[in-house]
Amino acid sequence: MFLPLIMLMIESSEVVALRTWKFMSWDSDSLRETELMVREKVDAAFEARASFLTGASNDQILARYRHHVASNARRLADS
Repeated sequence: MFLPLIMLMIESSEVVALRTWKFMSWDSDSLRETELMVREKVDAAFEARASFLTGASNDQILARYRHHVASNARRLADS
């Protein structure tokens, strides 16, 4: 579990950097990105909790978080 956790930290920092650049543009997309970011965080927390309660392993929950982070990285890199 250690390597996937380190990878999640690296991948997340990339998304933070991409979002920071998006916010610095201060246009209508930056407001939409802020709303999307908050919604995604709440949804991810509920998903992780539900997964935990239904018996998912830490590795499975971590893999799902990494999937979400990768999706965000692709979307932000394309915009």
